[in-house]
Amino acid sequence: MSFLSDGPVDPGSLLDAVRRDGDGGLALFVGVVRDHNDGRRVDRLEYEAYGPMAESEMARIAEELARAHPEAQVIFRHRVGGLSVGEVAVAVAAAAPHRSEAFAACRAGIEAIKARVPIWKREFGPSGTTWVEPCGETGHGDESD
Repeated sequence: MSFLSDGPVDPGSLLDAVRRDGDGGLALFVGVVRDHNDGRRVDRLEYEAYGPMAESEMARIAEELARAHPEAQVIFRHRVGGLSVGEVAVAVAAAAPHRSEAFAACRAGIEAIKARVPIWKREFGPSGTTWVEPCGETGHGDESD
């Protein structure tokens, strides 16, 4: 399974992939490109990744989530390449027998991705081009807050 995509990310297909008949809770996080960041207008952006390293780290995250949340099933995908305002940059879907497990697994997934996966973002707008520092644990300064 590939965790990176150079084409559109469909959150609905991720939910379909994790849903099982015994699951009563589904949680979905969808991060989209917004039209501003740190007081600057954003017209579009590009995500770049070192593919093999990013895929390897995302596989580790998936394994860790499976151990930490054994009742949940989690799947995620992150977009690379050029994106316009409103497009999906990242999506995490989780399914579990109960909502608390699904929410916890989904949240843990997005936090780990943003903190650990080598993906870099470049914003384009009227004031020029800006490389954005990874958001890490804070979740600030990123389209997928």
